[in-house]
Amino acid sequence: MADPDQGHSRPEIEVEGLRKTFGRREVLRGVSFQLERGGFLAVFGPNGAGKTTILRVLATLLSPGSGSVRVAGHDVREDPMPVRRAVGLISHSPLLYPDLTAYENLRFYADMYGVEDREARIDELLDRLELSHRRYDVVRAFSRGMRQRLAIARAVLHRPKVLLLDEPHEGLDPRAVDILDGLLAEIRADHTFVMVTHHIGKGLELASRVMIVDAGRVAYEHAAGVDAAAFSAVYREHVQEGSAL
Repeated sequence: MADPDQGHSRPEIEVEGLRKTFGRREVLRGVSFQLERGGFLAVFGPNGAGKTTILRVLATLLSPGSGSVRVAGHDVREDPMPVRRAVGLISHSPLLYPDLTAYENLRFYADMYGVEDREARIDELLDRLELSHRRYDVVRAFSRGMRQRLAIARAVLHRPKVLLLDEPHEGLDPRAVDILDGLLAEIRADHTFVMVTHHIGKGLELASRVMIVDAGRVAYEHAAGVDAAAFSAVYREHVQEGSAL
């Protein structure tokens, strides 16, 4: 029997009517979007717009209030474990244990995700992120930029299908920015990305689609391809007006 899905690919991320409330405050108000497998969505918007909340729902760190959210073919509410295996998250919090060494942190996550080639994979990432010389130092002694680099290693360690990036360039020195951008370029073809950023130039450089979120709603969504000046004008228009397209 023929595969009913053969000939067309289901989106890697499907969000429909997503709402989320904290107390009396409705942070997300019916957010809907899709992202194709291999796509790179850059999400822009002012502070408090709900951007990070979207990432946390996609990562199963928050449960949707209502609406439907599917990642890699799995519902985040009803089937969270496969979603967690499919997702890597780089956030403001590095999600590292400060009293463990860099190596011990990566070994812990490798064991948790069942990474088969654990030692080789850890060595590869410590070398790629230029942390090999600090592998046996406790994370508490790391600079913020070094912690962020180790957090990047943690996020990609299990070769996730989807990478969620929350201001990934924040706090990185220029060399670390180059390392991160080089790594993203290397793995681009094998992953789907959602990146929250305030850096319009960097977001447009990386994205295949762009989205503006304002006051918990999608105010604008479009395929990438506009220059930074034109997009900045679009951003000001839609954030100031708070309109939804």
